[in-house]
Amino acid sequence: MSDAPSTPTEARARLASLGISSAAADVLFAHFDDAERRGKRGHGYSRIAWLEEQPFDREARPELTASSREVDRWDGGQSLGYLTLQTICDELVTSPPASIKLVIATRCFPTGALGYWVRQLAERAGLIALLTATSPPRLAHPDGSEALTGTNPLAIAIPSSEGPPIVVDVSMGAVTHGEVLAGLASPEELVPFGGASAHKAFALAVGLELLVGALAGPEHGAVMLVARPDFDPVPGFRARADGLRLPGDS
Repeated sequence: MSDAPSTPTEARARLASLGISSAAADVLFAHFDDAERRGKRGHGYSRIAWLEEQPFDREARPELTASSREVDRWDGGQSLGYLTLQTICDELVTSPPASIKLVIATRCFPTGALGYWVRQLAERAGLIALLTATSPPRLAHPDGSEALTGTNPLAIAIPSSEGPPIVVDVSMGAVTHGEVLAGLASPEELVPFGGASAHKAFALAVGLELLVGALAGPEHGAVMLVARPDFDPVPGFRARADGLRLPGDS
């Protein structure tokens, strides 16, 4: 893999050279730049170097294939998952659910830092959002095996009437695949987190993979649940934390 861009200007230029539309390049840059600024380098500019070596359909566009009050179904169409999830977020901001909605995206990979997407929905539309997505097998069974399941992260955002939302974004690996790609961790470190309790992270990874597979099908996909909040628990929780940094804080 080639070296990652070292500046925002270089990052933009290399995205533009991928042969994608300027709008798509803007979406990707916004995601990677946000990750860099938050210190999530495994999801930052290093992913541009990775994309430069990946085969993907430059012309593919996500499509809303079915919609009801309760469920939206999207087909990523083999477009980059980043573009699929941004399209979904924009649609939910424009037309938020009256109460609660399940969103299923098929053929949707890679999806990046999931916290980025749920944060948008909390900040832009005041929605609770829960998102998970599958990836190629990365994690072995804690008792020993070939890689059986993906790191299959889970992200949750809870909006607040006072200040920023709480945003939880947890991979089931002790490190992320992105950190391995960026040279920040070794492949041997990519195991279920938890040490002696690693079976718990492995179980979560399996459960999330099968949940997405049952709803989105055999290819990599994403499942999101969004809802309008009935209560506002974040200010009270921040008061109890008494100034401690909470998940998703800058």
